[in-house]
Amino acid sequence: MASTIQVRVEDELKKKSDSLFRDLGTDTTTAIRMFLTQAVAVNGFPFEIKRRTEVNPYEIMTEEEMLAKLKISRERGKFRGADEVISDMRSKYGL
Repeated sequence: MASTIQVRVEDELKKKSDSLFRDLGTDTTTAIRMFLTQAVAVNGFPFEIKRRTEVNPYEIMTEEEMLAKLKISRERGKFRGADEVISDMRSKYGL
């Protein structure tokens, strides 16, 4: 006998996940079944779950945000030109 699981998700999330799984050659229902199978197999989540403890410095920034950060760095003298960086890399790594 098979059981039914109903999950409510936002329309946009459903649309994006359907598209993703279709591109991967499966469907959302099969992907959820795969998730549950792996969770049982590993006796937990089949991927790492962590609480975010710090801001990712590599998060996507808008052009305006990037330019503002560069301006602050220049004003504080915390930047080096590309030629200086390349020169340091060459001397440090023998390039």
